[in-house]
Amino acid sequence: MNTKLLPELEIVVSNFKFDNITSDRKRILQPLIDFIQDKHSTQNEVRLNLICTHNSRRSHLSQVWAQTAAAYYGIKNVFCYSGGTEATALFPVVAETLRQTGFKVQDIAEGNNPIYAIKYSDNEHPVIGFSKAYDHEFNPSGAFAAIMTCSQADGGCPFISGAEKRIPITFEDPKAFDNTPQQAEKYKERSLQIATEMFYVFSQIK
Repeated sequence: MNTKLLPELEIVVSNFKFDNITSDRKRILQPLIDFIQDKHSTQNEVRLNLICTHNSRRSHLSQVWAQTAAAYYGIKNVFCYSGGTEATALFPVVAETLRQTGFKVQDIAEGNNPIYAIKYSDNEHPVIGFSKAYDHEFNPSGAFAAIMTCSQADGGCPFISGAEKRIPITFEDPKAFDNTPQQAEKYKERSLQIATEMFYVFSQIK
């Protein structure tokens, strides 16, 4: 059964256009579709660990949108995590970008590495967002796909312990626009690109 998203989020999702994803990009996404389909067909849990260098921007956006997409398409037993090759903090602009897209984002702990509860539906568990290493105890220790969301982590971290499969799906870093007039626009643009691609992936699961 498909999950009803929060109303504002539902409107954003209804405007996604999969035709705008290039054929080259769809080829990059195909191994992730295959991994999820294989687990789903055999009624196994689907664990995705979205990994970037600092676990501060792209990996969190990917985690949140992938979990939302799985719920939207009614794909059960999907558990999305995120991590970095090192821990820093979830960049506040990422939380604000998600909030402006229609997620309910609540700060549940402050400090150098704040913790956020990110809700996409009134009746589902929130995604817990905070920066951590990919092998942090919050994340699975085995039977997961490692999705490399940045080329630095993909190149600099050749071995991911416990990963059943490693899938590079890299995104441009919106950090390049921090503290510029284009910051909000570029974070939104990157978030919606990631969202559209994650929704395309889950739309393909039969």
